[in-house]
Amino acid sequence: MSKEKEVKKESEKVMTKYEKKQAARMAQQKKDEKSAKLTKLVFALVCVCIVAAIVFSIGSSVIRRQNAINGTYVKIGEHEVSKVEYDFCYNTVINNYLNVYSSILPYMGLDTSKDFADQQYDESKSWKDAFDEMTVEQLKQVKALVDDSKAQGFTYDVAEDYKKFQDSLESAATEAGVSVKEYYKNNYGEYATEARLEPFEKESLLAAAYFQELLEKNKPSDEEITAYYEENKDDYDLIDYRSFTFSATVGEDAGEEEKTAAMEVVKASAEEMQAKRESGEDFEALCVQYATGDNKAAYEDAETEQSLTKGAKKSSVSYAYADWLFSEERKEGDITVISDEASNQYHVVEFVSRSFDESSNTSISDTLSQSKTGEYVDQLSQAYDITDVAGKLKYLTIPEETVSDNGVEEGADETEELEESDSGEEAEGADGDNLTE
Repeated sequence: MSKEKEVKKESEKVMTKYEKKQAARMAQQKKDEKSAKLTKLVFALVCVCIVAAIVFSIGSSVIRRQNAINGTYVKIGEHEVSKVEYDFCYNTVINNYLNVYSSILPYMGLDTSKDFADQQYDESKSWKDAFDEMTVEQLKQVKALVDDSKAQGFTYDVAEDYKKFQDSLESAATEAGVSVKEYYKNNYGEYATEARLEPFEKESLLAAAYFQELLEKNKPSDEEITAYYEENKDDYDLIDYRSFTFSATVGEDAGEEEKTAAMEVVKASAEEMQAKRESGEDFEALCVQYATGDNKAAYEDAETEQSLTKGAKKSSVSYAYADWLFSEERKEGDITVISDEASNQYHVVEFVSRSFDESSNTSISDTLSQSKTGEYVDQLSQAYDITDVAGKLKYLTIPEETVSDNGVEEGADETEELEESDSGEEAEGADGDNLTE
C-alpha cells in the first residue's frame, strides 16, 4: 500500500465518543483562554481611560485654579487683574446694587433667582453685561486712585479699617449660619479665601481713604456755597403751607361730560372756600366745614392742624401745586384754587412762609465737593485702557452709540452706576461702591 493511501486511510479513521469529547473540551479551553485574554486587555484599556480621565479632571481643576489665582483675567491699564480679584469686585458690586435697589428690583425687571446673562438690562446688554461694566468701572477707579495716591505721596494705614471689615464679615457669616471660609466662597467667588482677598480689600480701603482726602481738599468756599444756593433755591428752601383737597365723584365708566360736570361741582366748592378764607374765616374751621367722613374727625382734632404742612421740600410737595408754592412771587397769605385733572381733584392752597435751614450748607458743600472730586477721578480713570484678556467681557464688543443722518442717536449705551461710597463699613459693601458718587 502506498504512503498516500495510508495517510488517506488514517484521516478517515472514525473517532470514538470519548475522543470527540476530548477534542471539544480542548477547543473550548482554547476559546476560553482567548476570551479571557481579550477581557483582560479590554479591562486594562478601560482602567487606563478612567485613570486618564481622573488625572485630566484633576489636572484641569488645578490649572483652572492656578489660572484664576495667578493668571490675568483683564488688564486695567498696566494692572493685571486675576479672576479671583475680578470675582471679588464683581460680587461686591452686585451685592451693593441689590442692597441699594432691593425695593424696586421687580420694577427694573431683574430676577435674582435667574441667571443674569439671560435677563435683558436694555436693548443691547444683559444684566450680566451691565454688572461687568460696573465692575470694570469700579476697578478703574480703584486702580486710578491708588496710583494717584502714590504719585501725590499720600499714605494711610488701612489696618484698623481692614480689622473692621473682617469683624463685620465674621458677624455676617455667623448670622448666615456658615463658616467664614464658606462665606468668602459663597459671596466672593469660587476661589475666594481670606488670604487671597486681603490685598484687594486693603487696596480698596486705601482708594476709599484717598477719595475722602480728595473730598476734604475740594471743599468749597462760603462764597461758592452761597452762589450754588442762589442758583438752586428750590432744592433747599422749606415751605410752610395750608391745603385742602376736593375730590370729584367719578365712576370708572364715566364719560367726559360726566367727569366735567363732577369737576365743576368740586371747583365751585373750592372757589367758595377760597372766598370765605379771603374774607377772614379760619382755614382749619373751613376744612371741618367741607370735610366728609373720616376726614372731618381729623380736622376737628384741636391738638393738630391737619391742613398745615411745615418745612416741606419741593420734592415732597404735590406736583399739582409745587411750582405755585415755590414761585419767587409768593408772599404770606396768598391763596389759590388749583385743578388736578389727572386725579379729578381741586386743591385750595395757601402760602404761609418760605425759609432756609442753615444746616443745608453742609449738604451743599458735600454736593460741590463730591462733584469736583468725581470729575477728577473720572479724568484719572479715562487714562486706563481695558484689555479683555480672558475674552469674557461681552459688553466691550457692543457697538458704541452712533448718530444717524437726522441727528437721532442709535444704539445708545447707558451705564448704571452704584450710588453708595462708604467703603469698609459693611462686609459686603466695602469695595463695590462707586467712589465718585
